[in-house]
Amino acid sequence: MIRFARLLVMMIVMAVAITMPGLASAKSGGVLKFGRSADSLFLDPVLNDRNSDIWILNNLYETLLVPSRDGKELQPGLAREWSVSGDGLSITLQLRSGVKFADGTPMTVEDVIWSLDRARNPDNGTWTDFLTSIDHVAASGDDAVVVTLKRRDPTILAALATFNAAIMPKTLFLSQDGDDDSAKATRFADHPVGTGPFMLTEWTRNSKMVLKRNPHYWGKDENGTQLPYLDEIHMEIVPDDAARILKLQAGELDLIELVPFSRVAELKADPKIEMVLFPSTTTFNLVMNNREKNAAGNPNPMHDVRVRQAMNHAVDKSGLLAVAMSGIGTPSGSLMSAATPLSIANGSPAYPFNLEKAKSLMAEAGYADGFEVAIMTLAGSADDIQMATTVQQMWSQIGIRLKIDLVDIATRTSRYRAGDFDMRSVQWTNDINDPSQMALYYAYSPTTDSFHSGYRDEEVERLFLAAQEEMDTGKRGELFAELQKRYIAAAPIVFLVETPLAAAMTPAVKGFVQLPLGNQVFREAYLER
Repeated sequence: MIRFARLLVMMIVMAVAITMPGLASAKSGGVLKFGRSADSLFLDPVLNDRNSDIWILNNLYETLLVPSRDGKELQPGLAREWSVSGDGLSITLQLRSGVKFADGTPMTVEDVIWSLDRARNPDNGTWTDFLTSIDHVAASGDDAVVVTLKRRDPTILAALATFNAAIMPKTLFLSQDGDDDSAKATRFADHPVGTGPFMLTEWTRNSKMVLKRNPHYWGKDENGTQLPYLDEIHMEIVPDDAARILKLQAGELDLIELVPFSRVAELKADPKIEMVLFPSTTTFNLVMNNREKNAAGNPNPMHDVRVRQAMNHAVDKSGLLAVAMSGIGTPSGSLMSAATPLSIANGSPAYPFNLEKAKSLMAEAGYADGFEVAIMTLAGSADDIQMATTVQQMWSQIGIRLKIDLVDIATRTSRYRAGDFDMRSVQWTNDINDPSQMALYYAYSPTTDSFHSGYRDEEVERLFLAAQEEMDTGKRGELFAELQKRYIAAAPIVFLVETPLAAAMTPAVKGFVQLPLGNQVFREAYLER
């Protein structure tokens, strides 16, 4: 009888251990090995505009609101709930209780106010325009903030879910050495501290990054099990696509990003690999230097809109998809992907293939014999290189001699920001479920000189600013439609294709998600060994 009672007690204890909220589950533990195509450069959420930084930031930092898995809705983040006033001029956000930063310090209302004030400071970063409608942020007791607006803003809630609005530790940031925000950010970003599920514990530049479970993380799954499940993520930087795939196949990596589309069918057929095409807002295009003079100070053929239109008409998008993308994707019908709200893209190319029209436009512009132009293409990226090579062959039919310069991502970034380029390849993925971001970056010149292209249209700028204040969705759609039509006609870029986001992993990897907005989410990822 005593032995039976002891056995019963043991069974009860085991059952409690399995079901009691907050305790580890079979999913918990382990180290996931992730192969990245490029290293991060700067892990500060405000002063940032690169995918290799942005897609990792949400694992270290968090925002008050977060996008849903399909990228179309908003969900509670560090704010457990929110409400908008009847006049649309204020938002009250109730903060989660007990949230701590990765160093164990509590997140306070003051951290939230300071973070949003820093993110909307016009001197800080590319994305401050998302938050220009904010007049001030104030505390409402110890567990809520009120965001008061200067004007009604149709994008403000989505902006509060965007990476640059992440909540940071005010005291720790301000304690960094440096005379200004930029200097402090440089030091803070080497050892970032946020409220996210992971914290950075090791970083060997261009080689390896280690993220460990944040022991103070507030999140739990629906069963009450503490998140994240993984103990660590070891991120290895492998710029060459083929090398990343080999390492995955050899078991040296568990997960890799940005699989070249030419390898998708092969990996799908491999029983040891899970090949996933995540729905996305990704577009591929070529940004052109539109200025009157090129970087060398010589006359720039691409300053002439007829040349830019000819270059667009001379690319057979269906052929490009077949040759360079293994048929995966659709032609770009606008600067925005078809998955972007209010996009006018409909599956048809913005510039249908028309070789005779391209030749005629080149002749009208005085370039019947063509010219030579260089494109910065990412070394090691099979998709980038194949795309550039295919376009090179197509443009040869109108006399354009395309020189392909293979560069690393840091070189490409510094050169195009300095305007030192003819053309560059771009893979763009929205970070916000709204057309304003791509319009802001590509078409509204005060932000980044229209993706550093030098393109400017005052009417496009007027349309953009009007759309940023228009609350009626129908009228806002009309403004963005006209903006897109004018941008397409001006052809500041070569409109190519839209694609999913391709990732490959071993069958042991579960719960990893890449959102349509690009975010790589490891919060609920685990290894099933």
